[in-house]
Amino acid sequence: MEFNNRKEKDQRLYWKRWLNYQSLMKQIPFFLFLAVLAVIYIYNGHRTDKTIRDINRTGKELKELQHEYKSVKGDVLFKSRQSELKEAVEPLGLKELTVAPVILIDSSDY
Repeated sequence: MEFNNRKEKDQRLYWKRWLNYQSLMKQIPFFLFLAVLAVIYIYNGHRTDKTIRDINRTGKELKELQHEYKSVKGDVLFKSRQSELKEAVEPLGLKELTVAPVILIDSSDY
């Protein structure tokens, strides 16, 4: 029983020693270090959230641009077909060739 009382007394003395003014003043740099770590941890969390939002926004923009690219590519392929070109240039007075093209040779090159 005396051993238990002595142990409890030692524990109380340990806490009293730890909580006195001088020991608390010695611990201030450590508490400041912990506060700086907490601030860094919070900042890192906010920065991570912002980065994730940026990645998601960029992914959405990429999907929109891919869709636009595919639709424009399809329009270009459709409008570049011979029948579509023929209809597009008729109002300009241009007609499709019915005879083979003539090859011109420059006689000054020989």
